[in-house]
Amino acid sequence: MSTENEGTAVPADPSAPSAPPTPPSTATPEQATTPAPEPAPAPEAATAPTPVQPPAHPAARTQPTTPAPADAPTVPAPAAAPAGAAGGWPPPPPAVPAWGAPLPPAPPAPAAPRKRTGGLVAAVLVAALVAGGIGGGVGYWAAQRGDDGVSSTTVSSGEAPAAFKRDPGTVAAVAAQALPSVVTIQAKSGGPQSEGGGEGGTGTGFVYDQEGHIVTNNHVVASAADGGALSVTFPDGKAYDAEVVGRAEGYDVAVLKLTNAPKGLKPLPLGDSDKVAVGDSTIAIGAPFGLSNTVTTGIISAKNRPVASGDGSGGSNSYMSALQTDASINPGNSGGPLLDASGAVIGINSAIQSTGSGFGQSQAGSIGLGFAIPVNQAKNVAQQLIKTGKPVYPVIGATVNMNERGEGATIAAQGSGGTPSVTPDGPAAKAGLKAGDVITAFDDRQIDSGPTLISEIWTHKPGDSVKITYERDGKTSTATVTLGERTGDN
Repeated sequence: MSTENEGTAVPADPSAPSAPPTPPSTATPEQATTPAPEPAPAPEAATAPTPVQPPAHPAARTQPTTPAPADAPTVPAPAAAPAGAAGGWPPPPPAVPAWGAPLPPAPPAPAAPRKRTGGLVAAVLVAALVAGGIGGGVGYWAAQRGDDGVSSTTVSSGEAPAAFKRDPGTVAAVAAQALPSVVTIQAKSGGPQSEGGGEGGTGTGFVYDQEGHIVTNNHVVASAADGGALSVTFPDGKAYDAEVVGRAEGYDVAVLKLTNAPKGLKPLPLGDSDKVAVGDSTIAIGAPFGLSNTVTTGIISAKNRPVASGDGSGGSNSYMSALQTDASINPGNSGGPLLDASGAVIGINSAIQSTGSGFGQSQAGSIGLGFAIPVNQAKNVAQQLIKTGKPVYPVIGATVNMNERGEGATIAAQGSGGTPSVTPDGPAAKAGLKAGDVITAFDDRQIDSGPTLISEIWTHKPGDSVKITYERDGKTSTATVTLGERTGDN
């Protein structure tokens, strides 16, 4: 009985080598050790039919000296030999019935190789399963079998759906909609080159309306505001000259207009920054370090973050009650849109906190602390600049100390140039505020410094009424102040 399927051990022939150099002959151990009852005469052996040895397997004819039984011509036993020869392994003893017993019908010739191959692959499969798990073993088994009915289940890129579409709201879909409306701004200062003329920088802006107005940061275009040159480039590579419509240094907002605006401009939709929540997704688009059309993502990390920033040129600082985001923002992102998950503008990227330079727009990189002007404030400023070319600021009519930080914003002893710190008949004076009062709250916002107070005031409009909480001589009081206004930056 064969040992391939049953697993019963068969003792090896002591006289046979463990690894014969040539494939074994069709003679079995029983044939080698058991004498034939009636050996055929030599002449008959010489005339024995030879077709039982297939010509395709010459290894089966390597031992012609072994005599065969008289009825050997009727037994196609050599059919098992090609499998052993083809595999290159010593074959186990074939099943041989007792001498003189009826012989079983011979299996079809192709069946023997398939049976032998299956046994070999099964052995390899066991090793593969132990080494690499079922998935790897089955894959190796299928590859070794080479059956036509087994095919790879790997999906190549060519089999992906031809009409693949990204769902609305994904970063890729939002970016695809917004990018055509985001521009890269090149600003060059005027004057002779010996005096710094022609120098400038790169920033970002976005299409505000179909008339060709572009909203950006003031510090992006400040160098070109007096006799300089501005160029606006769209993602398709088309560039247009532009001019400054108006700038607001305190808000850090500017509006440009394309001199020859193309038709079909698509303004970005404006969201509602008052409804933004901490944890909301954000998408920032800009040209960090001049790399136009860069898209980064993050979340809203905080709201109402008081930020005072400057452009490093010695000009007036800007103040904002900013949206804080961890989306990567770097120099060159300034003026670009901060979008929500629907693709609406919720802020204008304006400043970063860096490890070496504090707030501003130096060449330090992002550390995950970026700040954007809330779009509700920026929209009001943009409308003022388009209408009059000048910004309008709400004021309380009092000068506060901008250097101290701690318990609140202290009204200074005197204003600039020796003027009164509380403007006579101004909003603060009408509410009863005096020099030395410490403002600790503005409506429901806690105030810890002068910059924080200014940031909160500028989120409102002239004419708004607000409740101010202040301390005087150790006592806490409140007053209602109707905000006044100041036009222009000077």
